[in-house]
Amino acid sequence: VASKRGKTGDEYVELREFRLFLLSLRQYFEYHVAFSRVDANGDGRIDVQEFTDAQAMLKIWVGDIEPDEEFEKVDLNGGSMILFNEFCVWATEKNLDVEDDDDFEMKL
Repeated sequence: VASKRGKTGDEYVELREFRLFLLSLRQYFEYHVAFSRVDANGDGRIDVQEFTDAQAMLKIWVGDIEPDEEFEKVDLNGGSMILFNEFCVWATEKNLDVEDDDDFEMKL
């Protein structure tokens, strides 16, 4: 429910803010779906082999990449595993789009 005053910083979520929240939530979900598809063993981390094995999917989602080089870019903390938060940063930079999801546009 939106505040009648429409002041910024109040405790009410206005319609425009709610739409942005929903779009952000949808994007987060899409990144989670992509991460889960690449994380073949389901341990919540992507190793270099899983990343390399997923090259065909990644190509559809973000375009051509060289898996070993790209893995190093994604692994921000150098832990030899890609964590979900690292994947989200990379996915945002690459404008990742899971092609087989039900894509839709929502006007703000």
